[in-house]
Amino acid sequence: MSNFEAEIRAAVARAVKDVYDLAPDEKILSVETPRDPRMGDYSTSVAMRLARTLHKAPMDIAMPLVENLRANYDGADSVETVKPGFINFRMKASALSSVINTVLAQGNDWGKNNAGNGKKVLVEYVSANPTGDLHCGHARGAAWGDALTRVMKASGYDVLREYYVNDAGHQIDMLAESILSRYYELFGQSYPLPEEGYHAQDIVEVAKKIKEKDGDKWLYEDGEKRLDYFKDEGIEMKLDAIRRDLDLFRVHFDSWMHERFFYENHAARIQKVLDTMTQKGLTYEKDGALWFRSSEFGDDKDRVLRKSTGLLTYLTPDIANHVYKYERGYDTLVDLWGADHHSYVTRMKCALQALGYNPDSLIVDLIQMVRMVDNGVEVKMSKRTGNAITIRELCEDVGVDAARWFFVSKDVSTQMDFDMNLARKKDNDNPVYYAQYAYSRMNSIVTREDVPAFHQEAAYDRLQDEKELQLLKMISEFPQEVANAAKTRKPNRIADYILSFVRVFHSYYNASRVYNPDDLELTNQRLGLIHASMITLKNALDLIGVSAPEKM
Repeated sequence: MSNFEAEIRAAVARAVKDVYDLAPDEKILSVETPRDPRMGDYSTSVAMRLARTLHKAPMDIAMPLVENLRANYDGADSVETVKPGFINFRMKASALSSVINTVLAQGNDWGKNNAGNGKKVLVEYVSANPTGDLHCGHARGAAWGDALTRVMKASGYDVLREYYVNDAGHQIDMLAESILSRYYELFGQSYPLPEEGYHAQDIVEVAKKIKEKDGDKWLYEDGEKRLDYFKDEGIEMKLDAIRRDLDLFRVHFDSWMHERFFYENHAARIQKVLDTMTQKGLTYEKDGALWFRSSEFGDDKDRVLRKSTGLLTYLTPDIANHVYKYERGYDTLVDLWGADHHSYVTRMKCALQALGYNPDSLIVDLIQMVRMVDNGVEVKMSKRTGNAITIRELCEDVGVDAARWFFVSKDVSTQMDFDMNLARKKDNDNPVYYAQYAYSRMNSIVTREDVPAFHQEAAYDRLQDEKELQLLKMISEFPQEVANAAKTRKPNRIADYILSFVRVFHSYYNASRVYNPDDLELTNQRLGLIHASMITLKNALDLIGVSAPEKM
């Protein structure tokens, strides 16, 4: 919560103790911002929450509390009671403006808070198969996951950002066979391209790179050795392309965990999980396959861990992967998965519960589909390549800032239409342009040659305009907005905050003159407000991976 909310909560708690000799529970000391600003800056419903305990009408409870608060809390200009029992506070201008020097002192750290209290959280996102380019569906998860980890880090969580590389199993065999087929073609020879293989042009490019590096060496090598090499080269080259696209998109990871790690360390990881499940009586064999008794833990049916062919299902290494996350000391696991993984969530939670872990410590947020729309028409394929629109193509088309904003500003739990035409616009209809233009306007004010240099003051008591006070209030609430976004795993709340903030600023800019040569004291105090606004806006934009341009 903001410093003002904390102050009011403390003052209300003291008033309840003084008037009613009660030590109120934290849950009843709610302090909120009224929807209608005419009702005040902050409001508490504590009187209504005490009605059952005190056996009195909320208004009768509130009136003595208001008298106590008027006498003992000096941060508010007014404290009033409103039916059916709200207590509303309108803050003193001097109290609101005190945030300016706090913001100036903290600079890039303004907004950071300790709500997470060092809790260790591993967040897994994107995790696309290294068999093709990242497309717009991946872009939504990438932007959201990156923004989520930014707000969590800013809120004091100990966060590890992890990409789980699905580089084992049938699809990787098909990748290697596809590259090998294209490699043979480059030498005028034939090698069958599997029906389930990959046909995109990027596979040809990988084959060309192998030819440039190794010549015709692999035409004559042992088949198994050759296939393993093409797997390794194919995976690495595709991962390099994925990393480059994610770098362009301002998405970075602390850890790249490979599925093959669990196969190559089979005895240490996957087999250990299978042995533990068997020892606990969690498995049985049927029709030559090994099954997990997941229905005993809430799943709709039992699940296969190992097929009759001896091959493991996707579930088995995934269980080992999640167990390894706990073994690395993480209290909470957050996975961002596609909406088609809905049923998979239950079976993974069942497996972890069966192994003795708290299933609630695994949090899975499902990312709903995104539909790319251009001039009102759905666009499924790139005109240039004929394939799904990639992250790189989208960034080259609408820009990284617009792509990041549009994906983060919509809750991933809902399907979205990405309006490409709107994202390209360079006017105030485009929300990211509107937000960035506010920062550019702020910068134009403080860098004007005829505007005197700003110097800090002990107090900013001349800031009395309604919009100035509204800006100050919103600035003071920024750390709480960040904390709330982290706690709820909703970075779109930061985009909402930014839009609300810049609407007030644009309105203030259009109605007020910051530089008044006839009143340099007021000018300086308003410059302080602009500097604090710039820091707040820039930090907020950075949390969702959007830049703050000084000129537009």
